[in-house]
Amino acid sequence: MRPHGTAIRDIRNGQNLGLRALAERAGIDRGHLSRIERGEVRNPASATLHRIAAALKVPVDAITITEEKT
Repeated sequence: MRPHGTAIRDIRNGQNLGLRALAERAGIDRGHLSRIERGEVRNPASATLHRIAAALKVPVDAITITEEKT
C-alpha cells in the first residue's frame, strides 16, 4: 500500500518541486504538507487533497490510490 504522503512526495520530487513551492501553489501551510507527506496526517481533508493534486497538475486519483501497481 502506498500512503497519500508517499504518492505526493514521489510526484513532487519527480517534478523537481520543493515542499515550500508546492505548499504555496496549493495554498496550504508548509508544515501541514510536510506532516501529510510523512504520514502524520492519515486522512487529509478531501479539499486539501484536491488542492495538492491541482498544484501538482495531476488527477486527484494519482495521490489518493493507496495500492501500489506492480
